[in-house]
Formats: sequence, C-alpha cells, structure tokens
Amino acid sequence: MPLVDALLPEFDHEMATTRRLLDRVPEAALGWKPHDKSMALGHLSGHLANLLLWCTTVLETTTFDLADAEAMRKPPPASREALLKDFDGKLSVARASLIKRTDAELLAPWTLKKNGDVVFTLPRISALRSFVMNHSIHHRGQLTVYLRLKDVPLPPVYGPTADEQ
Repeated sequence: MPLVDALLPEFDHEMATTRRLLDRVPEAALGWKPHDKSMALGHLSGHLANLLLWCTTVLETTTFDLADAEAMRKPPPASREALLKDFDGKLSVARASLIKRTDAELLAPWTLKKNGDVVFTLPRISALRSFVMNHSIHHRGQLTVYLRLKDVPLPPVYGPTADEQ
C-alpha cells in the first residue's frame, strides 16, 4: 500500500474534526482572550486555518526558513464565514498536493531552519504528521478550551462530548 493511502484517511479525519470546531467559533467573540498571555479567539482559529499552508510547504519544498514565514502570516478572520472559506480553500490545495505524492517523495528529507540554522530535518511524512497534523491537534485542544469557556457546545472530537452524546 502506498504511504499516502495510509496517511490520507488520518489527514481527512483530523481536518474534518478541525473544521467542525472552527464552525463553532462565535463571531462575536473573535477578539476574546482567556488570559492576557493567550491568543485571541480569532487569532487562534485563524492560525488553525493557516496551518494548512505548512502542508503544502512541506510537500512542495525541501527546506523552509522561518525567517521567510512572515509572508505566510495572515490577519485574524473578520467572520466565521471568512474563517471557514479560508480553511476550506487551503484544505483543498493541501489535499490535492498530498494525494499525488509517491512514497519516495514522502520519505524524502524536509528541513526547517530559523535564520539559516537547522531546527530539524525529518522525512516529509514525519514533518506532515508532527509539524502539520500534531500542531493542528495541539491548537484544536486550545480551541476546545476557549469554546468551553464561552459556553459553546463542543462537537465530537475523538468520541462524544458532554454536549453531544
């Protein structure tokens, strides 16, 4: 079985879960923060949508320097509709890039740098799982706490929630 055939169901599952959570983001609370050191809800949800750019970057390059990451940053979304449109568009591009990858491409090394210094080098498939999917899962966890604190019912993530059995 090609590696992409094993990775794609996990990717689709995780991104569908992310979208369900993003769909619950209350538009009126985009500027809300649970703590002064926390990201605002709009910034966090926009970051989650924007993480899909890393999927395409990992798949279509062999190295990336965080010194060039400013071009990837976007302002927080102005609405839930804009957030979901952004997520859906980036997901479509990321998935299209993923489905055409061979085992050799997924096993090829990918390097993340910061100002020219190597942060890590991993096979692309590992970079996708850790730097894209696990990173998304981490911020999704933050988002569920934000939503709970705003009394927004949580959708199922890895099983039923207290809000939806």
